[in-house]
Amino acid sequence: MSVAKVIEIIASSNKSFEDAMVQGVAKASETLQGITGAWVQDQSVKVKDGKVTEYRVVMKLTFVLKD
Repeated sequence: MSVAKVIEIIASSNKSFEDAMVQGVAKASETLQGITGAWVQDQSVKVKDGKVTEYRVVMKLTFVLKD
């Protein structure tokens, strides 16, 4: 039997939503083992002087707990 846990993280990038997702999973992988999936719950942008300056994603990561 395996047990999975779901956590929520927020990641940002000045390039794109996709880059924010990739960076978030990569950073989480530094301390979590066994990440099996990610679900983007929300996306938002930071705007300054009429221009998008930052892309943000709220993600739920699933990882399997060790036996």
